[in-house]
Amino acid sequence: MGTRIAQSADVADGATIGEGSAVWHLAQVREDAVLGAGCIVGRGAYIGTGVRMGDHCKVQNYALVYEPAVLGDGVFIGPAAVLTNDTFPRAINADGSLKSADDWEAVGVTIGRGASIGARAVCVAPVTIGEWATVAAGAVVTKDVPAYALVVGVPARRIGWVGEAGRPLEDAGGGRWTCPVTGRAYEQIEETLRKVEQ
Repeated sequence: MGTRIAQSADVADGATIGEGSAVWHLAQVREDAVLGAGCIVGRGAYIGTGVRMGDHCKVQNYALVYEPAVLGDGVFIGPAAVLTNDTFPRAINADGSLKSADDWEAVGVTIGRGASIGARAVCVAPVTIGEWATVAAGAVVTKDVPAYALVVGVPARRIGWVGEAGRPLEDAGGGRWTCPVTGRAYEQIEETLRKVEQ
């Protein structure tokens, strides 16, 4: 299955689009961006210069993924979500001159395998979102999110855990959690969660 790029999409010559990926109407993929196999970039989405995306990522309509973001395999970015890249944003310098690319250092958001960022959520760089974590719609992430965490609110805070099936885990007692879909067991150690090997 070949790549599909809509006629109205703007894909830079220096971008790499993986086999089976699709870039839809009015989306922009900048220079040196690398998309893995089977990725989907929705209508009006933006993928910044040098962004790295693993295989089977989905960036939904009008999401903004600014460089130097790194997305692991299977990452979901919801509609109109934003991954920022400037810790101290200003349009001008202190002397009133217009800022240029040389006047700031881009910092990125790193997202682990299988994690999901909900619609209109904002991840304020530099932060790392752990594997299989879920950021709720409208949340604003200002600090790192552990693997499997479910975070909500402004600023985002952990309210529970999610499994690889994306459903909230059920408390089995004694620091153990269970996925209601797969039955997989997890163990909580302080503010981290790990799969119990079976």
